[in-house]
Amino acid sequence: MPYKETKVEKLFYTIGEVSEMLAVNASLIRFWEKHFPIINPKKNKKGNRLFTVKDIDNLKLIYHLVKEQGMTLEGAQKRLKENKEGAEHNFEIIDRLTKIREMLVEVSAKLP
Repeated sequence: MPYKETKVEKLFYTIGEVSEMLAVNASLIRFWEKHFPIINPKKNKKGNRLFTVKDIDNLKLIYHLVKEQGMTLEGAQKRLKENKEGAEHNFEIIDRLTKIREMLVEVSAKLP
């Protein structure tokens, strides 16, 4: 059986790394942290925020609702409070379809 290297995933990400992932300012992430209780990063002794993968997924969901769907903060809070599973499911479907579209565009660009 050949050796298969497993993908190493970090347990915690800094606010700078998260802001780069989402292409937003760190101040926006801190702002969303105050308004959305589902974002609850750990803090080290210096007070630096350390985000888990779950926190990042929640931030991506909030980004989708607020920036891509055009919801207000209150609307996004209400959607997450009433039907978080449905919002997560819709986001996952859109994310998968976007990745498939990117792959198809890449394949069609390689065709003569």
